[in-house]
Amino acid sequence: MAEEISKILIVDDQPDNIDTIKDILGDGEYSLFSATNGKEALEIFKKVNPDLVLLDALMPVMDGFQVAREIKNNPETQLTPVIMITALDSMQDRVKGLEAGVDDFISRPFNIFELKARIKNLLRMKESLDELENAEQVIFSLAKTVEAKDKYTEGHCNRLADLAVAIGEYLNLPPADLKVLKRGGILHDIGKIAIRDSILLKPGKLTPEEFEVIKEHPKIGVQICSPLKTLKPVLPLILYHHERYNGSGYPEGLKGEEIPLLARIIGMVDCFDSLTTKRPYRRALSVNEALEICEKETKQGLWDPKLFAIFKNVINEPKLKQQFIEWYNPTSSGRTTT
Repeated sequence: MAEEISKILIVDDQPDNIDTIKDILGDGEYSLFSATNGKEALEIFKKVNPDLVLLDALMPVMDGFQVAREIKNNPETQLTPVIMITALDSMQDRVKGLEAGVDDFISRPFNIFELKARIKNLLRMKESLDELENAEQVIFSLAKTVEAKDKYTEGHCNRLADLAVAIGEYLNLPPADLKVLKRGGILHDIGKIAIRDSILLKPGKLTPEEFEVIKEHPKIGVQICSPLKTLKPVLPLILYHHERYNGSGYPEGLKGEEIPLLARIIGMVDCFDSLTTKRPYRRALSVNEALEICEKETKQGLWDPKLFAIFKNVINEPKLKQQFIEWYNPTSSGRTTT
């Protein structure tokens, strides 16, 4: 199978500058595209999805800094390397470029060999990032496969993730922690992929032996996700989301603040959403009924009392009310709001 040719988008309002770069790079090693203004560049970007952008700084209407910002602020394109080729060489201009997300700078007049070397280096980095992103996509697809096995858990992971993030925002947690909550909410039960369907989907009560098998899924989840360094922050959530505040949980029997904060959030919200989901052996509980049970369990020591008080405040946030109505309505998977 032939190696795929990397695509480079050249953006400059001076056609002569574009022609010069095309002459330098036009030996068949790359597939070259060009635009003479920022708006056109973004339109071509959407069509061809380039692997790298060579960008002039000074252009009318939309300058290179604005174009870079548009590319880098989009989660679907933010990993695309951007090299700014410019006559601007002040520290202020470079800082402005870095703030816009520019990955590298080349000053005019530039050295041909330097240009080629920097392009190769950034394309090599892009290839590594693409491989990493593909590996992550496989992991997240496995998590969706687990959820798809059971019709009663449809949408559970996304709801859990969104509720957990809402609590994190209420606590003013940093963006990095909110990202971990989002990813952890989706991946928390990925270890169940290794549990036999006869146990995982059993309609009745599990035997003690079967429950011991189920209790292995947090450790299995960590084994699945640990090879990816980017998922390292999520591992404690996967491993400890079944720990309980009084030490009665698993796999390690941690208690109190021994349980990482983000894992305490995921565990509590996991229980709440499960209660509002229909099961073969019971109806879906209403939000109020689920909260009553969670409050009772908090008094019994299962949940962090401070976190549960915060969760009740989050549930009652006006801006979230409509979202809860959409999630927990009578026509959605046997759910009810009353």
